[in-house]
Amino acid sequence: MAVDIGTSHTQETAPRRQMMGMTWRAIVLSIIFCVIASYWIEWSEVVERFCQVTEAVPAVPAVAFLILLVVLNPLVRRISRRFALERREVLMVYVFLTIATSMAGCGIGRFFINTIPVPFYFATPENQLDKLHDYIPEWTVPHDSEVLRLFYEASETGEILWGPWLVPLAAWGVFFLALWITMMAMIAIIQTQWSEKEKLTYPLLYLPIEITEGLNTRSLVVDFFRSPIMWIGFGIAALYNFGNIVQAFNPGFSALGRMYDIGALFTERPWSAIQPLQVHYRPEMVGFGYLVSTEVALSIWVFSLMLRLQSVAAAAAGIDVAGLPFVQEQGLGSYLAMAIFLLWVARGHLSDVFRKAFTGDPEIRDEDEPMGYRTAVIAFVLGLAVVLAWVNAAGMALWVALLYFGLILAVALVYARVRAEVGVPLIWMFPYYQHFRAIKYTLGSEPLQVGGSWRTLTGFATLVFLSRGYYPAMTGYQTESYRLARETGIRERSMSWLMIIAMIVGFYVAMWLHLRAYYMYGSGGLAAMGGWGFGIARNEYEAVVGYSRAHSLPDPWRIGATGVGFLFTAVLVIIRMFHLRFPLHPLAFGMAGSYGSLVWGSFFIVWIIKSIVFKLGGMSAYKRLIPGFLGLALGHYFTAGIAWGLIGLLGGEAFQRYYVFFG
Repeated sequence: MAVDIGTSHTQETAPRRQMMGMTWRAIVLSIIFCVIASYWIEWSEVVERFCQVTEAVPAVPAVAFLILLVVLNPLVRRISRRFALERREVLMVYVFLTIATSMAGCGIGRFFINTIPVPFYFATPENQLDKLHDYIPEWTVPHDSEVLRLFYEASETGEILWGPWLVPLAAWGVFFLALWITMMAMIAIIQTQWSEKEKLTYPLLYLPIEITEGLNTRSLVVDFFRSPIMWIGFGIAALYNFGNIVQAFNPGFSALGRMYDIGALFTERPWSAIQPLQVHYRPEMVGFGYLVSTEVALSIWVFSLMLRLQSVAAAAAGIDVAGLPFVQEQGLGSYLAMAIFLLWVARGHLSDVFRKAFTGDPEIRDEDEPMGYRTAVIAFVLGLAVVLAWVNAAGMALWVALLYFGLILAVALVYARVRAEVGVPLIWMFPYYQHFRAIKYTLGSEPLQVGGSWRTLTGFATLVFLSRGYYPAMTGYQTESYRLARETGIRERSMSWLMIIAMIVGFYVAMWLHLRAYYMYGSGGLAAMGGWGFGIARNEYEAVVGYSRAHSLPDPWRIGATGVGFLFTAVLVIIRMFHLRFPLHPLAFGMAGSYGSLVWGSFFIVWIIKSIVFKLGGMSAYKRLIPGFLGLALGHYFTAGIAWGLIGLLGGEAFQRYYVFFG
């Protein structure tokens, strides 16, 4: 490996390098690439729906343009050094695009824009959604029925009605920016604890660092692309996807497919309750998983199987409760326990942060931090205050908003930790939807009908996209971007501004992309992932109206499952505090409870491979194979995301036969 990102570069251990700030040509190039990518995203995800390029971690368009710059930049350098980008500028473009293109994804921009008009367009005499209209301010969504009809059904003339959306999108832009700054300040405050004191490894950064290593030299090809081992891994992933593509067009061709369901082998009760138990073939999960510690790989598949065996135990005991064993509820409890633990471990660092913020203690240095500590604390408090004031003005009671955003930020913090410590390339690796549901299944709906009004319940339903989507997961890109800046000599404060610009540009490009597509083709007509989200929002709005007939009560089963997840994780934490060699990692239980069904098979494979490699060849063999596993991940992104995602733009509906998703 050319770069050991597990080793931090501090003033004590390495000479201070010349830092680079944000450059205008990197920003301009990023915006141009973002606009180009919007057309790619529009056709591959929204209109034709054959490849979810923004759901990947890192986002496929960011990887595509990173490769493009790495290939073209040496040629430009040969012609004129003046126009060639510096390596750090290329990485800035990469960071910008990971954030900006992700804003258009199904779990952020698409979910948001599809859900906010729901109570107007879908109102019928039967569901009585019209009763909610007075509780939704006009500055949050257009109220004009014709504007929204054309949004869902398409404009007969192809006209895009921008005017009615200007004020709502400006208002929501303020909300999203405030929430983004709040999360970014939270990560800026904790970053040094993770990066310098705990020395987390940030596995997903190996790819951009290795690809760009040596980019400033006169060599036409960087070392990463000279590695035969890398190309072996790349070829394995390419052959896997090629076989699946051929099978999609010729069912008689034998290919590996997407997964194998071990659960189908169990047909008798109670063992049949273990279904589904699927091993998903995810080259990128195996590729990046190789960089994860063996104990984490072991823990993820052990805990995932343990959660499936809970279903078997319930079936054997004759317990028939819908949703049991409430895996995601356990995942939420685990994430909340981990959030408390992470803050407890960082208490010394947080004490320094707040002492510097409030007293200006000169012995505490924060010049090289992503934000000055005082700035970070103010940004967090002010950003959260703006978010709470915004939703309160939109009709949501302040105490409900505090509870909701407290859960969102707690889960976002732990997700960032997952990306920093484990590096699982999955945007959905958190207990999605549970921030929203937990409030209702814990309190019931009656306390949310504040003052006998439906205003808070309506505002709460409007914000369902924050929980069911993956907006909290954007902290993963934030923490990785700060570490990337620290490793490569980019000013971290410039990185903060870069991410803010990326969020703003990405959000409005996403809105432009979707409004353009929906008024041309109709959100309702595109359906599925192309117009994803309105079905979920409709159910939540209809539930609000239904509470006039009967309130939902607290659910003791789900409350208990959340408590079990919390307590079990707390016990794991305590055990590891006293027995450092205990093989099961508490962070893995929350991951298993979030989306373990999708990742356990890959980590089981990783655990076997790494165990064999360490036993036969030791650390030296492990390091020699790293380029091959990075190639496995890159080969999947390139073949299934970049190549298939671009070729499919020319193929129309035929390419839907092989639908690629990375989430």
